[in-house]
Amino acid sequence: MTSTPKHRFMQFDIIALGEPLYELNQQPDGRYLAGFGGDTSNVVIAAARLGSHCGYIGKLGNDPFGDAIAALWAREGVDSSAVARHATAQTGLYLVTHGKGGHQFSYYRKGSAASLMTPEDVPASIIARAGYLHVSGISQAISETAREAVFAAIDAARKAKIAVSYDTNLRTRLWPVETARPAIEKAAALSSLTKTSIEDAEALTGISDPSEIAAHFLKLGAGFVIVTLGAKGVHVATPDRHAEIAGFKVSAVDATGAGDAFTGALLSELSRGEDLFAAARFANAAAALSTLGYGAVEPLPRRHEVEAFLAKHESATARDRAHRP
Repeated sequence: MTSTPKHRFMQFDIIALGEPLYELNQQPDGRYLAGFGGDTSNVVIAAARLGSHCGYIGKLGNDPFGDAIAALWAREGVDSSAVARHATAQTGLYLVTHGKGGHQFSYYRKGSAASLMTPEDVPASIIARAGYLHVSGISQAISETAREAVFAAIDAARKAKIAVSYDTNLRTRLWPVETARPAIEKAAALSSLTKTSIEDAEALTGISDPSEIAAHFLKLGAGFVIVTLGAKGVHVATPDRHAEIAGFKVSAVDATGAGDAFTGALLSELSRGEDLFAAARFANAAAALSTLGYGAVEPLPRRHEVEAFLAKHESATARDRAHRP
């Protein structure tokens, strides 16, 4: 399966479940720029900016950070009617700092409202009205009850014959690999689409070859697999075909949200009925553009920006070919 057919009862192209976060991102002058994060929230915002109808399931604190995230979703057209506000638990917060080794994260999320999510908070009737459910390893890692909620959401989606998108997003500061591996592999086995990074996959499986990584997850039961390769692009695999889709060179300043930009764009394209391999190329372009500004959300591109970027790239490629001897 490489796309999800629309049906007349669909309410959302994509609905995600997880932990939204408030972001403070270090700038070159040392000050911190306020913004937003949380991998699954980033994904639906990325898809919404590309024209998809998206919703979110989760919990926010009854605090200014929660108010800001709710206002963000409203601005971006992401339905948050399935998001609860917790009376006492706070909204999670993280800092992004930048150095020679790239960007670094510092989280303040222990006991967050999102970490208190349980299977009883999962609205199966809303998931049943989506084209895709998107969940991740981070949502599984923040607490045992959140992990159970992720599996409850996957179960609801599968019962309703809704496609499941899953990102391994391994965070060893949240849970050790030994704990993460069985939960991540179980979720991947139940997914229609599994996305992992080469770094995540090597830690989880000990495999470093992208084709072998993809084969591992396909063997588990994933419908198709994306292995991200950083600036090189992605390895895309179905049971019948493997291909590497090259990335795009840009002058990146912050890759905080690049992976989520890719996933949001990929799901948006698949929701439109696009071929998986073509969707991956579009998603690579969206991910590249998302690195041109600071923060996980602010630089996420609009559809016309991605299309213009691809057209410019294709034109330049055609000129280069024409001038070759």
